Amino acid sequence: MELTLLGTGAPAGLPRPDCPCAACATARGPLARAATSLLVDSALLLDLTPGAAMAAARAGRSLVGVRQVLLTHPHDGPPVELPAGLPAAGRVPDGQELTLISGHRVRAVPMDNPGTGYEVTSLEGERLLYLPPGGAPAGLAEGRAAYDMVVADVVGRPDAIARLRAAGAIGSSTDVIAVHLDHDVPGGPELSRRLAAAGARAVPDGTTLTVGEYHAVPDVPRRTLVTGGARSGKSVEAERRLETFAEVLYVATSGSRDGDPEWAARVSLHRDRRPGAWDTVETCDLVPLLAEDGPPMLIDCLSLWLTDAMDRVGAWDDAKWAADGEHALHARVAELVAAVRQTPRTVVAVTNEVGSGVVPATASGRRFRDELGRLNAAFAAECEHVLLVVAGQALVLRG
Repeated sequence: MELTLLGTGAPAGLPRPDCPCAACATARGPLARAATSLLVDSALLLDLTPGAAMAAARAGRSLVGVRQVLLTHPHDGPPVELPAGLPAAGRVPDGQELTLISGHRVRAVPMDNPGTGYEVTSLEGERLLYLPPGGAPAGLAEGRAAYDMVVADVVGRPDAIARLRAAGAIGSSTDVIAVHLDHDVPGGPELSRRLAAAGARAVPDGTTLTVGEYHAVPDVPRRTLVTGGARSGKSVEAERRLETFAEVLYVATSGSRDGDPEWAARVSLHRDRRPGAWDTVETCDLVPLLAEDGPPMLIDCLSLWLTDAMDRVGAWDDAKWAADGEHALHARVAELVAAVRQTPRTVVAVTNEVGSGVVPATASGRRFRDELGRLNAAFAAECEHVLLVVAGQALVLRG
């Protein structure tokens, strides 16, 4: 089954008309995207893009053989005319199946918001799932066979990918293609990096893909360290890397601070931002969790873990530090690093970048700065992927 993407953008296209944002300003040439439209084996057209006939011609295809035009969502983008000679566009009622003259079977998949998804099965048995913008399947049963290809709004609805993974509809060899791309994420390397974290990819308008053909699925890095300064966006970046997983263990090393309303507000903001299906554990005892087999684990953050570890060894007392505190701390750090090296889990950890300029005024401040620098370096050495977040922008240091 051949799939030609006549467009891969949001309903309004990319760049959006009259939008002055940076992402739209740079979405020119190969980064520009028409509204998403899929041509399946030159027989089935899913959704429409402005100038569909010309878009098909540019891709080396023709719409002459199209026998069915199906829509997935109410169209609110630029005016779109149905090319002459094509059948009227319609939608299949949820749960019902349509068999085309070409032999393709099309089943309407119910969504959790207005719109319709389509499961397309070829005569040879290849299976494609196409979801509308902002849509996720409703009521998926677990244990289903994995699709050969899923074409969906990965950036706008990462939880849809999580649901499909949890149900077995996305497997290790499923080719996940991101469409309905809008100005939420700049194009180019940043888009590729974000999608790779979800095991997905994007292709330019006009690309033809073979459903069921082997394609190397982007590897999700098993161990990632995200570092950066205060309010740089490092926690958001770390959470984003796991948002397409149905289950995540969120390990908060902050603990609780009774009587501190400002701290409580910070913790509440973090909780509200995270998916409700994630489990949260407040602990600094990371080694046993890393040793367990389980869902992906997000650690936020190592600097607070280090504060707790230094408290436990009496690192703030100069005499205690000189006697045995330093040795005890380094043993704790070595144990943590060894656990990261051997963990069977996917792990994303957050830490703070310190010591780039001002020298702390106190001996204890300098001690913490030095030990955090050492911890960050040792932890990063065990990670396949290391990111530095500056002003909300993720810079890849490794991976």
